[in-house]
Amino acid sequence: MLETRRATIDDAELITRHRKAMFADMRDAPEPPLEEMARHFELWVLRMLASGKYAGWIISDGDRDIASAGLLVLDWAPHFLDPTGEQRAYILNVFVEPEYRRRGLAQALMSECMDEARRRGIRVVALHASQKGQPVYEKLGFTTSNEMLFVDRVIE
Repeated sequence: MLETRRATIDDAELITRHRKAMFADMRDAPEPPLEEMARHFELWVLRMLASGKYAGWIISDGDRDIASAGLLVLDWAPHFLDPTGEQRAYILNVFVEPEYRRRGLAQALMSECMDEARRRGIRVVALHASQKGQPVYEKLGFTTSNEMLFVDRVIE
């Protein structure tokens, strides 16, 4: 039987494993950077869970954790989309084990994230979507934005 629960700091390793699997599934990312990311991410997500800035949910099938997602609360300047709001939310780490996909689990996790944003009074929620995930998010009302990205490749 499937059950959804709120993530705790005890779930940092699972969230990290799912994040790594998500990126491995989305791209042809080489293993060394994924491993390094995972080492740093686990410490980060522990801090964010403890501070309440990261709220996560996990779906289990019996004693197997099969899906997870998180909502990160960010300080953000008031914006014309929310003229009085000082926070924005970012949904991340949406991952469902391959054999459990196409059963509505990602949508259920997204509902948890969106409900949490509403409880916190956050009106603007962003995310980055893989090609596989984009139809799920569009059904929930997300639209494509004009965001651009710069990555400084110089590492000292």
